[in-house]
Amino acid sequence: MFVNSRWPLLLPSFVLFCLASMVVLSVSVGPMAISFADSIKALLVNWVNWQSPVSTQNAIVVSHIRFPRTLLCLSIGGILGLTGAVMQGVFRNPLADPGIIGVSSGAALGAGLGIVIFADLMVDLPDWLQLSTVSFFAFTFALAVCLLVYKLGTSSQGSSVVVMLLAGVAISAIAGAGMGMLTYIADDQSLRDLSLWQMGSMAGSNWISITISSITLVFLLVVFMSSAKALNILLLGDAEAVHLGIDIVRIKRRLIFCCAIGLGVAVSIAGMIGFIGLIIPHLVRLLVGPNHQRLLPLSAMLGALLLLLADILARTVMAPSEVPVGIITALLGSPFFIILLLQQRSKLGI
Repeated sequence: MFVNSRWPLLLPSFVLFCLASMVVLSVSVGPMAISFADSIKALLVNWVNWQSPVSTQNAIVVSHIRFPRTLLCLSIGGILGLTGAVMQGVFRNPLADPGIIGVSSGAALGAGLGIVIFADLMVDLPDWLQLSTVSFFAFTFALAVCLLVYKLGTSSQGSSVVVMLLAGVAISAIAGAGMGMLTYIADDQSLRDLSLWQMGSMAGSNWISITISSITLVFLLVVFMSSAKALNILLLGDAEAVHLGIDIVRIKRRLIFCCAIGLGVAVSIAGMIGFIGLIIPHLVRLLVGPNHQRLLPLSAMLGALLLLLADILARTVMAPSEVPVGIITALLGSPFFIILLLQQRSKLGI
């Protein structure tokens, strides 16, 4: 642990500064070259009616493309970091990432069903209702996978890393087969949507998706922060939590249900973006310790920061082409996951 007594006070301020800096960088970076100064002017012109000589083209690119995309990165990254921290606390397992244990795959399968099977029925619906329908399917499948993994990997002796990982592999394989079948029967438009879903993308950002994801993030943060003390007690073990008066069945069900809501919304909007929920909680624990009252908000902030960084890399690495952001997070997270596996191996003496 690299916990320092000053970190709990200094780290949030430092992360906020980094977030503000990355937001400015995000609205300035892209295939079309726009300076930092022009990006700020374009935002001011559109949002506070500040009069400044800025080209209409720059104003449109910044205000209607890059800025909404940046806001979506912040909300989706916050959801992923937050749900990752909570799932690791509920399962008392450092490998309980939504992507690794199959929850994201299940949510993607649900979203895929909503896109392909109900595409014709949703054509005449408004955009917000189409997104809500896809989110409902993603949430339902994410919740089912969460409960299944919890049942398979948890017993009276605690949680099993091996069982959860194997359950995640099996669920991901089933979801992959389902996505393959959906790809086979999808029309051209649905096939394009599914391809973006499987790789993860922020390209479809709009104010409806930003509003839904932002409301979801605030809701999850309120619910999870109210359960922070219970999560701290759960770290001691189920038996100890019961002796301390915690209704572990009720609290775990509520937290899993809320995680499924967050993952369903995130996957339905941005597709499969892995490893953020695995990396961020570990980094925060190294800096401020396992107290969930500090861990949860900082996980949300750093999750937003990491996804925003990944999105900037996705837009610039192969510009003017764009790399799916899910590929970037996988490249960043896979080595970290291998390191965690080696640590678990050494702890077990294997």
